[in-house]
Amino acid sequence: MSRASLPRRLVLAAPFAALPARAQDFPSRAVTVVVGFPPGGQADLAARPVAGALERLLRQPVVVQNRPGGAGAIGSGFVARAPADGHTLLMALSSLAVIPEAEKLFGRPPPYAVDQFAPIALVNADPTMLAVPANAPWRSIADFVADAKARPGDIPYGSSGAYGTLHVAMEMFASSAGLRLLHVPFQGAGPAITALLSGDIKALASAPGTLTQHVQSGRLRVLGCWGRERAPAFPEVPTFMESGFPEVEFYIWAGLFAPAATPAPVVTRLRQAMRAAMQDADLLRAFEAAGSPPRYMDAPDFARFLAEDSARLVRAVQRIGRVE
Repeated sequence: MSRASLPRRLVLAAPFAALPARAQDFPSRAVTVVVGFPPGGQADLAARPVAGALERLLRQPVVVQNRPGGAGAIGSGFVARAPADGHTLLMALSSLAVIPEAEKLFGRPPPYAVDQFAPIALVNADPTMLAVPANAPWRSIADFVADAKARPGDIPYGSSGAYGTLHVAMEMFASSAGLRLLHVPFQGAGPAITALLSGDIKALASAPGTLTQHVQSGRLRVLGCWGRERAPAFPEVPTFMESGFPEVEFYIWAGLFAPAATPAPVVTRLRQAMRAAMQDADLLRAFEAAGSPPRYMDAPDFARFLAEDSARLVRAVQRIGRVE
């Protein structure tokens, strides 16, 4: 799915007064938006502007809480078990559907199921980018592939954890190109980028928003794009499809979820709040500054997008198989 095909339904919210009476009591206290990764990654960069906008709209504190670990599984599992009253939400990435499928490969019980969450809104969706240190010898995808084939297992790349978004993207590329790379997992994209900047790892798949400032400062170089089309933030960077890898396509999206049993009037209020939040001037400025423009979808469209994207990622995980 291309970025251009993602709908931009930024419409005015209906007045909250028109909602059913039960929703008028929500929120009755602070709302927590759980991020299953450390600060600095795509989910965190999406959650903080959203929390600020929701706080202004809902007139209650909206707090971002980082619960890193397990490529997002710890935070997602926490929200899946949280009281379904709308006061605990999840800002999740596309790895939401990958983690349960990966656990099946190892015969382990999944920490949650995707149907334990109610989609509220898609916030953004970016093609993943392949970044390397600016002093790395590779100037193109072809350079990277040739070097990796010449010394299999020698090039370390980082991820947000096994079977997280960054790991699956790189393994998808490695599998298609016939490469063997050295996987170095971290608790999130933030620590992985720090390791890339320090030279502890030599490659990283990440969202444009987490890379832009480091590319602009001259510390990182971007070699390739996992999108069907080139990323607007890096129009000079070719896609993997252009470079001869037609099956290498991966997007890092961020979306807001509530526990599945959340009452319908509360879900409706959250949906309407998100419609208004995605027009908030401060939020729009924050997203544009990060190089990750908003791509809003309301719950019904987001649910369809989620089903389509999840099915593709589950097939990718099954193709990749067990990776230690």
